[in-house]
Amino acid sequence: MMNQPPTQSKIILIGDSCIDKTYYGKVNRISPEAPIPILDYKYNRFDYGMTHNVYNNFLNLGFAKSNIILDTSIYEVKKRYVDIKSKQQLLRVDSPHTDNDRLSVTARINRLKTQITRDKKVDAIVISDYDKGHVTYELVEELKNNYIGPIFIDTKKPDLKRFQNCIIKINDNEYQNRISDASGLIVTYGGDMVTYNNREYKPPKVEAFDACGCGDTFLAALVYYYLQTNHTPESIRFAMKAAAVTVKHLGVYAPTLEEIQNDSN
Repeated sequence: MMNQPPTQSKIILIGDSCIDKTYYGKVNRISPEAPIPILDYKYNRFDYGMTHNVYNNFLNLGFAKSNIILDTSIYEVKKRYVDIKSKQQLLRVDSPHTDNDRLSVTARINRLKTQITRDKKVDAIVISDYDKGHVTYELVEELKNNYIGPIFIDTKKPDLKRFQNCIIKINDNEYQNRISDASGLIVTYGGDMVTYNNREYKPPKVEAFDACGCGDTFLAALVYYYLQTNHTPESIRFAMKAAAVTVKHLGVYAPTLEEIQNDSN
């Protein structure tokens, strides 16, 4: 049974963001000085990524901009170099980004608590935690103490018990690096499977060109379906289907609801 459509759902989205700069070209030769490919540059694409990519996925799924409260800061710049012919990423260079206007954690906690109190109709809090500094254990604890709705968190932090009672999504590497557990973990294993409550869920088999941003797509799609059904297993299945669309595209890609529903893999 579906609840209200996502265009009527209001969410708070919190997390680290970055600037994504992707340079596309063709590799037709190998350098004579060293055994490395030479990329003949063709064009580029600049986007905001990480939490901003989750935001873009929400928009393409039908959420209204006015119903998404975005709490984020830019923490790094990612430069990717992609070969158009092979559809492979050759190199990624990450560099820090300094934001002198960034609020303190305490100030942001107070602002978020005010938003939760003022706006009684927040349907979910979604946290995209790349562990760059925007999300802290203290912040999540304060949110848990002041909000009674579902809190989704995709985190790279290892102390998962600090997020108990949240809907936690991590990947297999993050699962291996954890130092504590929490119940109800959703663990993604690339294109192989997703585990939840001792069950394995198999994603659609597709030819994957680029996995950049597919975790963000999975998170947004998971929230989208859960807000309509309150059913985690079915939400996982929908999220896997959405991520399977994303990986078939070069670069960071946010699929539309129509693409997900009509995709035959």
